[in-house]
Amino acid sequence: MPDPQLIGPQVPTTPAELQGSRRHTRALPQDLLRQASHRLRVISLLGAALWLIGTLLDHLALRAMSHGDPRWLQLTVTDAIAGTSLIASLALYFYARKRDRDPRSTMDLGLGYMVVTSFALGLMMHWDPVLRTWPVLPMFTWAGALVLMFAAIVPSTPVKTLVAGLITASMAPVGMLIARARGTWDFGPMSNVLLMHYPDYILVGVSVVISRVVTGLGQQVAKARELGSYECGELLGRGGMGEVYRATHRLLARPAAIKLIRPEVIGGGDSAESQLALKRFRREAEVAASLRSPHTVELYDFGVTDDGRLYFVMELLDGMDLETLVKQKGPVPAARVIYILRQVCESLEEAHARGLVHRDIKPANIHLGRLGLRHDFVKVLDFGLVKSVASGSSEHTLGTAAGLTPGTPAYMAPELALGEAFDGRADLYALGCVAYYLLTGQLVFEAGTGFQMIARHMHDAPVPPSQRAELPVPAALEQLVLSCLAKEPAARPRNAAELSRALAAIAVEPWGEEQAEEWWRVHRPG
Repeated sequence: MPDPQLIGPQVPTTPAELQGSRRHTRALPQDLLRQASHRLRVISLLGAALWLIGTLLDHLALRAMSHGDPRWLQLTVTDAIAGTSLIASLALYFYARKRDRDPRSTMDLGLGYMVVTSFALGLMMHWDPVLRTWPVLPMFTWAGALVLMFAAIVPSTPVKTLVAGLITASMAPVGMLIARARGTWDFGPMSNVLLMHYPDYILVGVSVVISRVVTGLGQQVAKARELGSYECGELLGRGGMGEVYRATHRLLARPAAIKLIRPEVIGGGDSAESQLALKRFRREAEVAASLRSPHTVELYDFGVTDDGRLYFVMELLDGMDLETLVKQKGPVPAARVIYILRQVCESLEEAHARGLVHRDIKPANIHLGRLGLRHDFVKVLDFGLVKSVASGSSEHTLGTAAGLTPGTPAYMAPELALGEAFDGRADLYALGCVAYYLLTGQLVFEAGTGFQMIARHMHDAPVPPSQRAELPVPAALEQLVLSCLAKEPAARPRNAAELSRALAAIAVEPWGEEQAEEWWRVHRPG
């Protein structure tokens, strides 16, 4: 991998890059399209409800006006039209709600739904023979309202909006022609068809303007998300320092994850403090990129955009973090805990050998998933708080540039909380807290505030995990976890390698690739 460099938006030079850049500029972000797909589901469900309620109210009104004439119960052609439209609305709703649907195809289907709905309304509007007495006057119909509504909430290209809008606006005239063919309405010259409905065609022009505005805003979002050679996609999650998005390299089509650092973390502007924060960011990113353990998340790139936003580009992982694992599946068997912890130790061993301390080891920063053909493969995330213990520098890291706590109180070693000298054993304390959480499904200490939590870590003795766990905890594993939770660093394992060897020596039922593959097959198929 080439050395990461500070980069900004790249300018395409070759014809292929220029074509890809133009295509990229026109494309709307996937998360915005998914939001539009959700709005379309709401519209279709609302449409189904209106078709049902409207039909029932028509019959009830007929009953009231006919003073109990039993014909109010008879089904009519308009009822059949309403029923068909109700089925079409529900079909679109159930189609669009499936997550594997391409949102762009769903948007096109939504335009088709708009045309079909307008056709149904046009038929019903001109079906009744009473229309023989109607004057031919210019009027707005539901077709015009549909065109405006869909242009505003279902993003599409202006050309598609124009074509679908013209077809939609033409459905009421088609209804007039059908009424004339049936002999229910002689509206005079054919020019009266356009005379009566030209206001809807004016609204089609307005809808094209709305569509250009909506797609333009979406393209501005897409442009704002261009980070170097990467394009941000859907939001994957939020953390203390920023948001994480799915991303794709524009030329290599390589999937990745981008972590955008919130501007307030480093301060804005060109102040000396901001420039110092940028230097620290670059230094820390270079440190994280230099780590080569397969159990440390790989950093592909990092950079600063023209507007001063910082970002990391990392490998995109398949699986879940340990916090999600415990919340969804409950406490983890001891053998699997050992299997996970040993992989974390391998990542930390390399970092500690280089004089680097992670300082924020916690379940949310340990990813468990599938890598190639391997299962339960661990990746340690978020080295943004990493600090060299050999530098002797008093500078804060990126994570503390805006006064953020260096670490998480529920997993923080006492020496870190006190601001004392620390080394890799601070990470082993946090790893002991992680092991406790995996075994019991509970934190080592419970507290109402972060300060109370830190105080308990400094002064209280933890309850042995076997007394709080639902699953058996081997005595040797319990003693090892409690040794990691020692208040004094000297009482803990000396380093990650020693902890890994001690974990390997514990006699438990084996947990390996075969068991891990079976677990993932059952719990996360596909």
